[in-house]
Amino acid sequence: MSKQTRKKSSTLVAAKKPSAKSAAATKPAKKPAAKSASAATAKSKAVAPARVTTRKPAAEPSRPAPAKTVKPSRAKAAATKAPAPVASKRAPKVAVAATRPTVTAKPVTANPVTANPVTAKPAVAKEAAAKPVAAKPIAAKPTAPPAEAPRKGALAEGSKAPAFELPRDGGGTVSLQSFAGRKLVIFFYPRASTPGCTKEAIEFTRLVDDFAAAGTGVLGISADSPKAQDSFRDKYQLTTPLLSDEPHQVLEAYGVWGEKSMYGKVFQGVLRTTVLIGADGRVAKIWRNVKVDGHADAVLAAARELE
Repeated sequence: MSKQTRKKSSTLVAAKKPSAKSAAATKPAKKPAAKSASAATAKSKAVAPARVTTRKPAAEPSRPAPAKTVKPSRAKAAATKAPAPVASKRAPKVAVAATRPTVTAKPVTANPVTANPVTAKPAVAKEAAAKPVAAKPIAAKPTAPPAEAPRKGALAEGSKAPAFELPRDGGGTVSLQSFAGRKLVIFFYPRASTPGCTKEAIEFTRLVDDFAAAGTGVLGISADSPKAQDSFRDKYQLTTPLLSDEPHQVLEAYGVWGEKSMYGKVFQGVLRTTVLIGADGRVAKIWRNVKVDGHADAVLAAARELE
């Protein structure tokens, strides 16, 4: 190439270079615009977070509900944890209470004051118990008149036994003379086949052999008829002779016929009595107002002691 062409190309290049500079100059102008756009977007972004932040407080009122549900659990946990320190605080109080009984043990000495009335009550109870004891002799007094009722026959221990001869069960008669020189037991009973009389007759029948060994005979006398005596004997298989005194002459002679009362009614009848007659024919002992239980054994013991 020629120098002229080289110069032209260089000039062209030089001319082109300022245009590039101018383009570059224009480009920076555009870049600030981009920067301003970015700044605008940044501002918009900054505004957007601001909006979000403004929205968050709006959403926050709905969130406190779960936050509250969490808080009670923490409160409960705190409450559950709290008893431990409270218990630890109360523990000394219990200890103090434990130490107090030693201090309050002294008031226990005041109980003897209450014990004195308690000891006084037994005394009152004793007095109350003493009253029934005093009442018993009063109850015993009414039993005395029945013992005095037999005075009609004027029979007493040591007196001669009234003679008699009466019909017996199964036929025939029995008299006091039949037992002359022997001891004799006569049990007077109110009525045949009644509970008390039945038990008494059975007891004497049970001890007949023992009485015989003691040299003592046994008779039963009541105001029942001979037929009633027969049925009484057969029904209970009695072996002691049962005598009948329907006119009750012998009963009156022995003082065992008198006034009785039952269920508010007063009537005349046989008073349950037992008489032990010695071998000499005299009355050795009299049991009045007899209680059936153990009576036959007591009479047997008396007959054995009697000579």
